[in-house]
Amino acid sequence: MTETAMESRWIGHPRGLFILFMTEMWERFSYYGMRALLILYLTKHWLYEDGKAGLIYGSYAALVYAMPVLGGMIADRYLGLKKAIVFGACLLVVGHFGMAFEGPAAYINDGMLIREGIYEKIFYLSLAFIIVGVGFLKANISTIVGSLYGEDDPRRDGGFTIFYMGINLGAFSATIICAYLGENFGWRYGFGVAGVGMLLGLLTFLRGQKYLSGLGLPPNPQVLSSKWMGISTESLIYVSSLLLVAGIWVALQYTGELGLALLIFSGVVFSYIVWFSLSSCTPQERDRMLVMLFLMIMSVLFWALFEQAGSSLTLFTDRNIDKGIFTAGMFQSLNPAFIIILAPLFAYIWVKLSQREIEPSTPVKFALAIFQVGLGFAVLVFGISQAGEDGQVAVIWLVLMYLLHTTGELCLSPVGLSMVTKLSVQKVAGMMMGVWFLSSALAAYAGGMIAGLMAIEDSPGSSVSPLASLAVYSNVFESLAWLAVLMGAGLLLVSPWLARKMH
Repeated sequence: MTETAMESRWIGHPRGLFILFMTEMWERFSYYGMRALLILYLTKHWLYEDGKAGLIYGSYAALVYAMPVLGGMIADRYLGLKKAIVFGACLLVVGHFGMAFEGPAAYINDGMLIREGIYEKIFYLSLAFIIVGVGFLKANISTIVGSLYGEDDPRRDGGFTIFYMGINLGAFSATIICAYLGENFGWRYGFGVAGVGMLLGLLTFLRGQKYLSGLGLPPNPQVLSSKWMGISTESLIYVSSLLLVAGIWVALQYTGELGLALLIFSGVVFSYIVWFSLSSCTPQERDRMLVMLFLMIMSVLFWALFEQAGSSLTLFTDRNIDKGIFTAGMFQSLNPAFIIILAPLFAYIWVKLSQREIEPSTPVKFALAIFQVGLGFAVLVFGISQAGEDGQVAVIWLVLMYLLHTTGELCLSPVGLSMVTKLSVQKVAGMMMGVWFLSSALAAYAGGMIAGLMAIEDSPGSSVSPLASLAVYSNVFESLAWLAVLMGAGLLLVSPWLARKMH
């Protein structure tokens, strides 16, 4: 860490944290702005059936979380964190502005579903640019946050919580602005504003370099500038990444095969981490790595249920919640709004409990998170039981569900990011941050499959009966509630042993 990065502080934290805060805030603005609209765009503009739309959404979200594994490895070995972040941000700008080319809506003609092929291809290509862009940016910017603090710096968890507030400030404003514009004035306006947000994020990072000097540089500049057939390694990485965009563009149109490939890829990566832990680590490092890997696997359940917010829960809101003046996508802002309010409180509580030496261990926090996401669905099931004859559920039950999901998220997500930076062996730190997001990728795809269980069997373009959809949602939400509560309780039982193994 350089003198500039160490000594330039604001409210007790390195100033570089707030450059990363602002960069991530705008990146999350673009991502969550598009996320607020995506499932509605698929079902209302392109007229995909619920099950297919849920799987497309899940496949997209899965790849968004899987790509940081590759992006982290490339940054660790070649580009360095800074170059990877800038390149990723450029790809994201292209992708988000590409989403603004919506084309004419799909329609039914003589019982046949008609879609404009060229605009549908542009849609998938834009998603591919976003996926690869997030791969280069997401894990690496989180890793730089960890680099701002010493190994035993007690401010680390607080710094990640502040960083996490930046994520959710962008998410909150995006889901209000982009969802409102997209659903009321046209999809292109919501997606276009998301692109402007990503451009602002790129400019913020470029202008704040002086507070990050010495951090995230290429590990071996000579290798990066070396040439093969007259082309530098750095240029080859960029060209290969564009070819990867083309490959993902194709893969997104074959969601079933994509799920199998993701499962195989995840198995290979997780097996490598186990092998590395057993063969290349000290006993203490091995224990830490394996506990971290186990908790990542447990987080898959949490995120699979949490990710329903962008798919089945948004469709449920659109069909069965008494929305008043709001649109369905705007209700996704409840999660980041609660985080903005509660994150400082959680950061304060963790510090105070730590000072008294009674702070819950990381495994306990994970167990509490899974338990709370189950309670959130249980609350929603109770609210559904109180619905009127028109199939409309009072909005308070949706608000309470988001509150419980948010408190669960605060027990898991910032804590998980901090866990990876604390427990990872330095040699594979960037890759392990990528593996953290890979576990979320598995969860996202599983979440898409779960959303498919709540598909309402109607022909594309037809209206959905609120009473029919309510019965489907109630049954699946109840099953999800029981699953999460029981798994959370089980993890709580083994958490003391896991905490000891973390040393």
